[in-house]
Amino acid sequence: MKILRRQVVLSLGALGVVFGDIGTSPLYALNEIFFAHSDIMRMNSESILGVISLILWALTLIISVKYLQFVLRASNDGEGGVFALYGLLYRFRKEMKIIPPLLTLLLLAAGFLFGGGMITPAISVLSAIEGLNFSFPHLQNLIVPLSMIILTGLFLIQKKGTKKVGSVFGPFLLIWFFAIGYLGFLQILDHPEILKALNPYFALLYLKTCSIKTLFVVLGGVVLAITGGEALYADMGHFDIKSIRQSWFLVVYPALLLNYLGQGAYLLSGKPVAFSNVFYSSVPDSLKLPMLVLATASAVIASQAMISGVFSLVAQAVSLGLFPRLMIRYTHDQHSGQVYVPIVNWFLLLGCLSLVLGFRQSQGLTSAYGLTVSADMLFTSVAMIYLSHLSWNWDWIKSIFVFGFFGIIDLTFFISNGLKFFEGGYVPLLIGLALFLIMSTWRWGRQATYAAYSRVKTMTIKKLIEIHRAQESFLQRNILLLVQNPIHNMEQNTPALMQMVYDRYGLLANNIFFVQIVHKKVPYLYEDRYDVRVFEKNERGMIASVIIKFGFMEDPNVERVLEGLARHHKIQLESQINNWVFHVSQELLKTNNKANLWWRFKLALFGLLRQISRPGYVYYGLGDEMQLSVQIIPVKI
Repeated sequence: MKILRRQVVLSLGALGVVFGDIGTSPLYALNEIFFAHSDIMRMNSESILGVISLILWALTLIISVKYLQFVLRASNDGEGGVFALYGLLYRFRKEMKIIPPLLTLLLLAAGFLFGGGMITPAISVLSAIEGLNFSFPHLQNLIVPLSMIILTGLFLIQKKGTKKVGSVFGPFLLIWFFAIGYLGFLQILDHPEILKALNPYFALLYLKTCSIKTLFVVLGGVVLAITGGEALYADMGHFDIKSIRQSWFLVVYPALLLNYLGQGAYLLSGKPVAFSNVFYSSVPDSLKLPMLVLATASAVIASQAMISGVFSLVAQAVSLGLFPRLMIRYTHDQHSGQVYVPIVNWFLLLGCLSLVLGFRQSQGLTSAYGLTVSADMLFTSVAMIYLSHLSWNWDWIKSIFVFGFFGIIDLTFFISNGLKFFEGGYVPLLIGLALFLIMSTWRWGRQATYAAYSRVKTMTIKKLIEIHRAQESFLQRNILLLVQNPIHNMEQNTPALMQMVYDRYGLLANNIFFVQIVHKKVPYLYEDRYDVRVFEKNERGMIASVIIKFGFMEDPNVERVLEGLARHHKIQLESQINNWVFHVSQELLKTNNKANLWWRFKLALFGLLRQISRPGYVYYGLGDEMQLSVQIIPVKI
């Protein structure tokens, strides 16, 4: 009984966090198809049956089959999203030359998801509040201000954590799905001929008979009905796969099928569509006000799926070394994937408010939305071709057949939405490209800094040991140095930081440890947490290299790990952590005066990113208990 209750709670939480985005698509999907391009679209039984059939089978093939049955299997120790794919494919980068460019493509996909994180809240809330046109027409001028107030409130509660937000939102969304399913059922009873749309023949027939221009308009709108697929995958770390699948097949999928069929039935009836809004027009007058309230609440919930997904993506990007180190708060003691990133939260809020002010209605935002969603889906399909072959041991024919099929569908959606670039599609695209530039520049800057450090001439480990043996007196505090380069043998050079410490004090400590932090391309580590390589150990002290490893979803508290090593005598240190001095370096970046403009731009951007990035010693929890010494080292890139 306890297990069953826990599963029900998880499924309800998944309903509130994972499916909010796709669950509110009925508010605007058909409006975009039939009324945003009324000069192209013709309203007749063939087009209605064809469009509804396309939506139903897009939900079935892309969400039910591609994501729920296949993509969710691409779990990196329970975590999902493009960075989980990045981590899974990273290990094969030396086996196939195509993998490094594919990793870059996934970085671009991550940037698009960030852009989607701004658009989803704006479009969901605006489309819901537009119900005021029906219940209170004289309050139309309040649509934008009310949307901005609601969005502000949503982002203010993010610091409470996904668990608390999901536990509150889950029951609301359960009511929402029941309501839209019931409304759709009522319309189907009046016009049961809409059930023909369940037959894919009508979708294929419509694709065959409509013009190319009409086809692009329709497919550009159909993709809006499947938005949330990538957010669903990114939110996998918040809930287990079983609860996500149960929520979809038992609640979300049936409700969406009924509602889209119901909206199609309303269109077949020939009744008027007020304010070009099929959803609210199909709602009985007595229920319009309750549906306005429920839709608004559900729209707020819809935004949660993408917001929490963006938080997870940022946390993963930071741990993978692809993003500046930001303050990350873990909001659940059992699910490390549930995080809150303050600066990202306020950045998303600012972006959402700007979009609401700029577009002022949901119809304009729908044009901006589909392009990045379809691009992310396409990139995922391409990545899954290689992952299924390399990691799941599928043969190439099976991998290409399965994910190539989905890729063709995604490519068709992407091309169709490409026509909306100048209608607003450029907004998320530019946001995504900006985030891609940030991630690629940060990765480049880290690599360039590492290379610059490697060129500094320092003493070898062997020479360090000779000095250590020859000394008659030692520094009073044990020295630990945070280093970038792994040290494996006596012939390797010591880090520049070691040379600087020795030159400054003229003495060594009894115990010297070179500590390197390694972030593995897996979310969590359950064993092989550290490696200790001893170069010198006697009654005078110990010189050793300590490699500490963390998964990219873990809290990298280095002090806690070192304290445990000392307590269990893995390293020769007294357990009093306040008797240790941890030396870290901070680079003073310089460049050649002859560097070209692009190089200078990248360096300037990297320098700016370093200003907003938390220093490594803060990110790793150094200086909380032990003494900390920061050394400034000039580095020429």
